[in-house]
Amino acid sequence: MSTTCQRCKYVAFVIVALFCATLYAQQSPVPLPTGVQYVTSVEGISEYRLQNGLRVLLFPDPTKTNITVNITYMVGSRHEDYGETGMAHLLEHLMFMGSKNHTDIKKELQDHGTQPNGSTSFDRTNYFETFQATEDNLKWALAMEADRMVNSFIAKKDLDSEMTVVRNEFEMGENDPLGILQERCLSTAFLWHNYGHSPIGARSDIERVPIDRLQAFYRHFYQPDNAMLVVAGKIDEAKTLALVNQFYSPIAKPTRQLRVTYTAEPTQDGERSVTLRRVGDIQALFALYHVPSGTHEDFPAVEIASTILGEQPAGRLYKALVEPGKAAAVGSGTLRVMDPGVMLAFAAVRTERSLDDVQAIMLSLLDDLKSKPFTDEEVNRSKTQFAKGFELLMNNSQNAARNLSEWQAMGDWRLLFLYRDRIQKVTRAQVQQAAEKYFIATNRTLGKFYPDNNPMRAEVPAPPDVNALVKDYKSSVKTAKGEEFDPSPVNIDKMTVRTDLKGGPKLSFLGKKSRGEQVNFVIGLRFGDEASLKGRANEGGIVAQMLMRGTARHTRQQIKDEFDKLKAQVGISGSPSGASATVQTTRENLKPVLDLLAEVLKEPTFPQNEFEELKQLALASLEYQKSDPQAMATMAVQRYISPYPKGDVRYVSTMEEQIEDAKALDLEKVKAFYKDFYGASDSLITFVGDFDDGETQKQISSLFENWKSPKKFVRIENKYRNLGPKAEVFQAPDKPNAMWIGASVFKMSDADPDYAAMTLAGYIFGSSPMNSRLFARIRNKEGLSYGVGSQFAIPTGDDMGVVFAYAICAPQNAPKVEAIFKEELGLMLEKGFTAEEVEAAKKSWLQLQQVTRAQESNLVALLNARRLWDRTMAFDLDLEKKIAALTPEQLQSAVRRHLDPAQFSFFRAGDFKKANVTW
Repeated sequence: MSTTCQRCKYVAFVIVALFCATLYAQQSPVPLPTGVQYVTSVEGISEYRLQNGLRVLLFPDPTKTNITVNITYMVGSRHEDYGETGMAHLLEHLMFMGSKNHTDIKKELQDHGTQPNGSTSFDRTNYFETFQATEDNLKWALAMEADRMVNSFIAKKDLDSEMTVVRNEFEMGENDPLGILQERCLSTAFLWHNYGHSPIGARSDIERVPIDRLQAFYRHFYQPDNAMLVVAGKIDEAKTLALVNQFYSPIAKPTRQLRVTYTAEPTQDGERSVTLRRVGDIQALFALYHVPSGTHEDFPAVEIASTILGEQPAGRLYKALVEPGKAAAVGSGTLRVMDPGVMLAFAAVRTERSLDDVQAIMLSLLDDLKSKPFTDEEVNRSKTQFAKGFELLMNNSQNAARNLSEWQAMGDWRLLFLYRDRIQKVTRAQVQQAAEKYFIATNRTLGKFYPDNNPMRAEVPAPPDVNALVKDYKSSVKTAKGEEFDPSPVNIDKMTVRTDLKGGPKLSFLGKKSRGEQVNFVIGLRFGDEASLKGRANEGGIVAQMLMRGTARHTRQQIKDEFDKLKAQVGISGSPSGASATVQTTRENLKPVLDLLAEVLKEPTFPQNEFEELKQLALASLEYQKSDPQAMATMAVQRYISPYPKGDVRYVSTMEEQIEDAKALDLEKVKAFYKDFYGASDSLITFVGDFDDGETQKQISSLFENWKSPKKFVRIENKYRNLGPKAEVFQAPDKPNAMWIGASVFKMSDADPDYAAMTLAGYIFGSSPMNSRLFARIRNKEGLSYGVGSQFAIPTGDDMGVVFAYAICAPQNAPKVEAIFKEELGLMLEKGFTAEEVEAAKKSWLQLQQVTRAQESNLVALLNARRLWDRTMAFDLDLEKKIAALTPEQLQSAVRRHLDPAQFSFFRAGDFKKANVTW
């Protein structure tokens, strides 16, 4: 479960309204069950309403093999009364604790192989699960959500345990000074409106909320007339509507009248300030301005203005602060909500730089927008980014289903499409006018206070009538629907074409019709060996980050603009021994995207200014992590399991060494590394989606076949070594949240006869979502941690297996977490697994593989990984058969052979001194 907008770096939510009665006269696309009314359809999404008031959206997408069920309740932190802050979010957690006919929801979610979650925002709470598209799974999901709508336990015993989990989530946010600064600024900007309260709530309210108030809150808001159900993916619309009617129509429409919120934030009458003083290693500056609601006609212009200010690298804040080295990072964003929200601009500044200088430059830039107006180029670039984001969203029915929650929360889901149209039509003059109207000093909340004898005030208009905005809305956009796809290993192998080019690249193609003619591909480069890479990890680690920052023919901004125009989402990552480009685009744009990507990979110029900016960002990031418990413990365990000498490419540097290495980075050495290693001789290139195999192979051959790697690639091995137990404690003063990690190594590769058994045992013990043994004990029963789990990491090719467990918790609870882990580990080794537990885990794990492979971004990565080892999906099929045949005795025998409690090491980081904890 997650809290949307809880101390995030930016916040962006969305909109809600009533239906227009005249729309009921439109022709329904499917026969209507008795009592169900058809409302409207927009771009493949149809809306219906039951007699009890439940809104139902159906979004068929035959290209998927999954179904997403998302239910949204129009209640969030905006609806909380005094003493109830965090109640909507706390209730979200309790909704996973069981209901009358579904007493163990977390186990059911696991048993059906789902990808589930819930989230709470200012205006809404939603719950969703994505699962393999079967009739039984769909019936279960609809029945479960219908039951917990009105029959959830919301019991005192569950509140007692889950309260501490939520409190731990609160403490986790307390570790983030930038998130806390944003929270303080919001609470200062909003004097009366609940948007000034983070959805996570106040610690005292979380700890003290009476169960009867929580139950009353649930009974009032969790009703069909205050909810919207979305079912998206591989569904038969008529059958799905009949099932929805079957499970939800029996719920009576409540007789109570919904509470409405009516507090309006008064016009701000002077600049406000807030100062935060906490332990940390990086400075920050925030500036907030009140702006209209997400439904207001001015809001698209406000968002475009915000994007122009905060985007990278063309944004005005970026050019004014990051390029000259004044700040390490900048950004901006909007709170897109039902009532008037805010626009936020921020800068992160290293401690050796002057925060006062950054403040002067930022405020001068924001205050001088009238004399330095926006340009057509800036506005058009931002509009292109919005257009790309919308198209990518609508090509993914799973993501779109969840995104509709945000728009319904502001009045009506159709506002998503109205907003897209408004963005397309907004003019430079409107953007300029909005910026000059709202981005003024007297409408600002900052870190300091300045009196003003002649204040200017921005009158923020009320939200418009959403019914009037959407009642006659018609969309002209048509999207390719794609085809059905079977994600079984056998079918994937049947559809996959594999070939090797003469120059070395290995190609894999899986062509299929996708929604919106989408195509995903990955290009993975491998180079160097243990000897040639020795002592060169520092510069090798930054090369991939520089590739998108300029070529001989395009600047960094031009590269970004071109990819935006081509509707391409491009990410390049790398390490000293390889680099990978991951891309999502469309069929019509594939050829120019490949041409531009080849230019990026083969013709980088490594501009000096971009290199210096990247160094500053790296240093700021490292310094930010210096006092972070999670970073401390994670780095310690990495150093433990990779005990190689300094200079070896596998060596893990300390935080201090990484900072010194970043300072010592030399551009000429970075260029030399690229020249010495980069090439496609040992590359892996994989495509999944809508493309022409022959044309694409011909283009790949032309672009990469003759791009030779200067040095031969030899895989760097990581062989097993017995490391022995270790215990380390790291003090993190003034951090309310601690990090605990337990780890051990064992000799195993994925070719080992015990691999299948260890995989399923690890799933049961700690890696399965919602209901693993560690999750059930440490989070569900004891309430000690918000995030807890473990993983049995077993490599391919090498035999250095690692088992590690982790938990975030309050420092005083870390010893309890460690004791429970040891106890559960001992129970697994001594008593093994029950037949019922193993059968449920097998069903869940097998379904989860299907769900994962059905997502194209996952499938392209999986095929590329299999090609790395010259494997086909026969490996996955064989593993699934072995998993399905496992017995409890085989699991227990495997873990006993490979795990020794005496060989575990423990790494703890937190403010243990303040908590009086000794180890």
